[in-house]
Amino acid sequence: MDRVATLISQGYQVLVVHGNGPQVGCIFLQNDKAEPEIPAMPLHVCGAESQGFIGYLLQQELDHALAKRNLPRKVVACVTQSYVDPQDKAFESPSKPVGPFYTAEQAEVIRREKGYTVVEDAGRGYRIVVPSPMPTGFVEEEALKCLVENGFNIISTGGGGIPVVREGEQIKGINAVIDKDLGASVLAEVTNATEFMILTDVPEALINYRKENEAPLRDVSVAEMKQYIEEGHFAKGSMLPKVQACLRFVERTGKPAIITSLDLALDAVQGHRGTKIHA
Repeated sequence: MDRVATLISQGYQVLVVHGNGPQVGCIFLQNDKAEPEIPAMPLHVCGAESQGFIGYLLQQELDHALAKRNLPRKVVACVTQSYVDPQDKAFESPSKPVGPFYTAEQAEVIRREKGYTVVEDAGRGYRIVVPSPMPTGFVEEEALKCLVENGFNIISTGGGGIPVVREGEQIKGINAVIDKDLGASVLAEVTNATEFMILTDVPEALINYRKENEAPLRDVSVAEMKQYIEEGHFAKGSMLPKVQACLRFVERTGKPAIITSLDLALDAVQGHRGTKIHA
């Protein structure tokens, strides 16, 4: 959060999105181990719990970092629900593993008694898999816009947001996992962000990764990035979803997106480092 406070000290207003993969997995496992003494919570409630406590920790640390700089401590964490389309094709083929490994016998009981989809995972056992649909917007969208207009730095959409669907007049949680990068991209769009930045553990996105001709990407167009995707330069579980989220934002808004490391966030927005993708 010290790096985020540095951005704020330079006049930027920030919206922070965070992941929750390890934490929601731990909560899911705690629920599994506590049965039957304590009834297990559904996955969307586990997601809400993780989003709440991570948001609290990040809000507290950002508040501390701003206080050290004698800056206004306008920080708020917002538990965010993400609308998904119940007709999204992701629901037809759940693919995102969550929680612990099970034996074949345990997996059959889970299928029968809880209705989860359970599949064999790389020879290591059986795991519950859930859909990973595309977020389309947020229940709290107007509240988030209000906070932006009033100068707050916001922590929201943790883990991509809690997936929900609308059934008539009701909003209901659904057992799914949203990609956090895509959730962040949609948040940046609906709040009219001037730039979308993904902070990861490398200064720039790389082509020919770990090869003799490895090279960082600095200033690239949407068309060039799409060509690099076609050529297979970005790993599916790693850089690819980050690139795809950036491309979505740039194509839908015409504004730039940046991929860089947390330590280089300020250098990247000032144009000195990072991969900047433009229309």
